[in-house]
Amino acid sequence: MPAIYLILAILGTLFPYAALVPWVIENGVNPSLFLADLLANPISVFAWIDVVISAIALIVFIITDGRQHDIRYRSLAIAGTLTIGVSFGLPFYLYLRERVKLRAFFSHEDS
Repeated sequence: MPAIYLILAILGTLFPYAALVPWVIENGVNPSLFLADLLANPISVFAWIDVVISAIALIVFIITDGRQHDIRYRSLAIAGTLTIGVSFGLPFYLYLRERVKLRAFFSHEDS
């Protein structure tokens, strides 16, 4: 199962950036145009509000669940959520979490 989450995290990086990179190539780093395009219509606003709320919920989950299960490198999932998006942060965190579960399973098996 961890491999599936890792693949989804990679895809969650590649697909969003496949849409962003051509825009940046065409428009350059233009924050005002980026924001204007981002908020171009009510559907765009709807989508971004959904993504922002999902990202906040994910970060809260990563912080609380990560402490509870002692997930190492959880800060990378938070950083990835903030820089790439939920499409990376969620599957990457689940990948980290599954690794901890597998490590615990195999350490109990050895006992």
